[in-house]
Amino acid sequence: MLFTYGRFLSRQLVNTVTSDKLLYQLVSWVIKYQMVICYFLYIAGFVWFILTLKKKMYKYQFSQYAWTHMILLTVFVQSSFTVANIFEGIFWFLLPASLIVINDIAAYFFGFFFGRTPLIKLSPKKTWEGFIGALGTTMFSAFVLANLMGRFQWLTCPRKDLSTGWLHCDPGPMFKPEYYPLPGWVSHWFPWKEVPILPVQWHALALGLFASIIAPFGGFFASGFKRAFKFKDFGDSIPGHGGITDRMDCQMVMAVFAYIYHQSFVMPQSFSVEMILDQILRNLTFEEQQILYGQLGKIFQDRQSMLA
Repeated sequence: MLFTYGRFLSRQLVNTVTSDKLLYQLVSWVIKYQMVICYFLYIAGFVWFILTLKKKMYKYQFSQYAWTHMILLTVFVQSSFTVANIFEGIFWFLLPASLIVINDIAAYFFGFFFGRTPLIKLSPKKTWEGFIGALGTTMFSAFVLANLMGRFQWLTCPRKDLSTGWLHCDPGPMFKPEYYPLPGWVSHWFPWKEVPILPVQWHALALGLFASIIAPFGGFFASGFKRAFKFKDFGDSIPGHGGITDRMDCQMVMAVFAYIYHQSFVMPQSFSVEMILDQILRNLTFEEQQILYGQLGKIFQDRQSMLA
């Protein structure tokens, strides 16, 4: 927990404790030596495991040791990407999560009414008709939902600290509409000459495509897991459609992709004021920050005197 969440929340944690000098120094120290602390905590657990090995229990203990690592990798590490998405803006958690649910439900209904051709042997009820119908529905929903969600600052603003309350920020170019002219025949029949589209809607199409093509394999994985333990669904709260957990079996895969996509194609790669301030808060002591502040003040005064 210290390693995974510490990597994502270090900036927010520092911003939260800046008012208390002692707590700020403590948190800054923990963040600076986070990898060393985490490594030796893991080594301590490893040594503890070796010291607790017992005769006639070796196979069971090593299998539990392997299962622990597998669960941490597939559940805990992946779920930490969900938290990281939330702090980049609830939009980047809510939209991908919604697309998974929409795709799953659309595949069920298209498969139920039009399904004829089996898609995969592992899950006999999955059909190509349901897969293609869900693809179109998810892409359309991604484009529309991105426009609706992108209009609310509370969904699009990143959280800079660990406090609660409403968010206010400059939405940035990604959430500011761009106007595209419509063909002449459209304005002839309808009173519209141009249509506003948020740039993030084009990125939403990539999320919708992934949710439709790759993420369902998380569902196939869950189907194989359920058949291995000889039960049909994780729950029965939705008649004929499983339970709430059955709607969430692709969320982990989607959360990791949403984070990687945001970091690679959405977040600005050039230096910004926020990125520089983040590096200053994370890597400089309070005294070094005061020295930097004084030196910047002198530079500004010299420039003002030269301009005067």
